[in-house]
Amino acid sequence: MRRRLTLLVAATMCLVLLAFLVPLAVLLRRVAVDRATNSAVAAVQSVAALVGSADPDALRFSVEQVAAESHRPVTVFLADGSVLGTPAPRTDAVTLAARGRSVTVDRPDGREVVVAVQRRPGETAVIRTFVTAAELDRGVRRAWLLLAALGATLLLLGLVVADRLARALVRPIAELSAVSHRLARADLSARATPTGPPELREVAGALNHLAGRIQELLRDEREQVADLSHRLRTPLTALRLESEALTDRAEAARITAAVDALERAVTGLIRQARRYGPTGADGWCDAAPVVLDRVEFWSVLAEETGRTITSELVAGPLPVRLPTDELAALVDALLGNIFAHTPDGTGFSVTLVPRAGGGAVLTVADHGPGLPRPLVEPGRTDTGAPADASVDAGPVATPVRRGGSFAGSTGLGLDIADRAARDSGGALHLADNAEGGARIRVELGPPPSDPA
Repeated sequence: MRRRLTLLVAATMCLVLLAFLVPLAVLLRRVAVDRATNSAVAAVQSVAALVGSADPDALRFSVEQVAAESHRPVTVFLADGSVLGTPAPRTDAVTLAARGRSVTVDRPDGREVVVAVQRRPGETAVIRTFVTAAELDRGVRRAWLLLAALGATLLLLGLVVADRLARALVRPIAELSAVSHRLARADLSARATPTGPPELREVAGALNHLAGRIQELLRDEREQVADLSHRLRTPLTALRLESEALTDRAEAARITAAVDALERAVTGLIRQARRYGPTGADGWCDAAPVVLDRVEFWSVLAEETGRTITSELVAGPLPVRLPTDELAALVDALLGNIFAHTPDGTGFSVTLVPRAGGGAVLTVADHGPGLPRPLVEPGRTDTGAPADASVDAGPVATPVRRGGSFAGSTGLGLDIADRAARDSGGALHLADNAEGGARIRVELGPPPSDPA
């Protein structure tokens, strides 16, 4: 915008300068020509007063004197054919003037001034002088150079002023853009300084009001989530007391462990809801023991429902850019979907392998009915790229939408996994399994630096 404003001012000034300087240059050229011509005419007129009365000898002396003083050729053609003064050819203009007509003729090398003077009745003398082209253009080139310098100076000053004005206009716009980008990165403390024209000050005020309103709404939402999560502590405490009252110690230990895991999840939810600033994973963990722990937890329920678990988990370490509780929530969301949306007896597999470039790849596949058809678009990945047949067989899913479900659920399970994967610097890929069922592959990025 700053460059466009400067170019606009430059184009406008160029047009104005051309409209002003070109006619002025032409006028200066005309003034120089008229000045030289008038000087020549004055020299001729000083001789014309002597032509009618002086004798040839006196006239010859006067003509030579005028030519010397005016530094120009002056010639007198008498009716008897005599030529006085500077030798010159009898041109067509001289022949025409001998008939009693004074003329001025422009030639390529200058201007010829011819004056007819009545010497005696029936006898016409002709006075001729010549103005060279150099004399006609004397001072014109210097004047044009001065005009060009003046025009360039005015144009330069105009560009400097235009640049200052454009900078004063663009600076508030750039600040508004920077503030909007900070707000997009969840820096809700960003505020714009109302400067510049009234319209930009109004936009800055509106942006500040919007940022404040977003901050208020987000604060209210987080407080409500935190309060709701905090209310869950009471039933959790009751569950813990009930589990401790069980006579079967193994069953009591299993239920107590489940309550502890749920309490950790609630505590993490409260901590995350009360945290302000940019979102995203700010910790790391070793994915191998976390995934192994969650698989063992769900193995008990799988055994009760007749499901077969096939696991292929590397021993690690596999550092990933996710805190332990968030990775555990991701695994629970994926495995919980299998138990919720496939019939009892449906087997599934869990694979955890290193990721090229660091991190890990978690794959959960089942042999159930597969993903709902509205989620699947043949030949496209969730990023719009063609499916990789070496990794995912069959059609692949469209992007996960929060709250969108085609199986009667809340639609948050896959969103939790997708958000955790993106926070770690990875991605979530959905596909139909080659043997039937669904195949979910989660790429988890490595920590930003060596955790050791």
